[in-house]
Amino acid sequence: MFHPLLEGVLLGLTIAILTGPAFFTLIQTSIHRGLNSGLLLAMGIFLSDAALLMLCYLGASQIIYEGQNSLVFGMIGGTILVIFGIVTFRRKVHIDNEYVQQIRKPGPVTYILKGFLLNFANPFLWIFWMGVVVGITSNFGVDTTSIYVFFFGILATTLTTDFLKCFISHKIKQYMNLKILATINHVVGISLVLFGIVLIFRVLVNFAGLA
Repeated sequence: MFHPLLEGVLLGLTIAILTGPAFFTLIQTSIHRGLNSGLLLAMGIFLSDAALLMLCYLGASQIIYEGQNSLVFGMIGGTILVIFGIVTFRRKVHIDNEYVQQIRKPGPVTYILKGFLLNFANPFLWIFWMGVVVGITSNFGVDTTSIYVFFFGILATTLTTDFLKCFISHKIKQYMNLKILATINHVVGISLVLFGIVLIFRVLVNFAGLA
C-alpha cells in the first residue's frame, strides 16, 4: 500500500494529461494570449478542481462510514474509474474553435473565472471526482489525515503539471496533432482502468479482513 501522498501524486499525474475542453483551452490560451494568461487560467482550473473535490467529499463522507456502505461505495467508485478510463481510451480527439472562447477584454479575474467555470460546468468531472472520493474514502475509512494528504497530492500535482503545460506549450505546438492526442487518451484510459481495478481489489481485501 502506497503512502497517501504518493497515491495522490500518481493519480494526479494520470488525470493531469486528460484531453478535453480545459486541456485544449489551456494550451491555446498559453499560445495565443501569453504565458501569464495561461497560468491564470490554470489557477482557475485548480480552484475548480479543489471545490469539486471538497464538495464531493463532504457529500460522500456522510454515508460512507456506515457498515457495509464502505464496500458498496468502494466498488462503485472503482467501477466509475474503470468506466471513465474506457470512455477516455475510446474518445475521439479533434481541435477546433469550440474549445477556445474569445474574450473581448481579457484580465486576470476573467481568465481565472474562465478556467473555473470551464471545469466546474463539466458534468463528467463531477462523476469522476465522486468516483475518486468514494473509492479513496472507502480505503482510508475515518483516517481523515490520510484523505487530506491524498487530496493535497492530487491537487498539487495537477496544478504543477498545468503550469508546465503553459511553459512548454509554445515548444510543442507543432507536435500536438491528432495522433499524439489519441495516444495520450489511450495511455490515460488504461491507467484509469488499472487504478479503478486496484481500488476495487483493495476494498474487497479490506472488507474481507474486517469480516
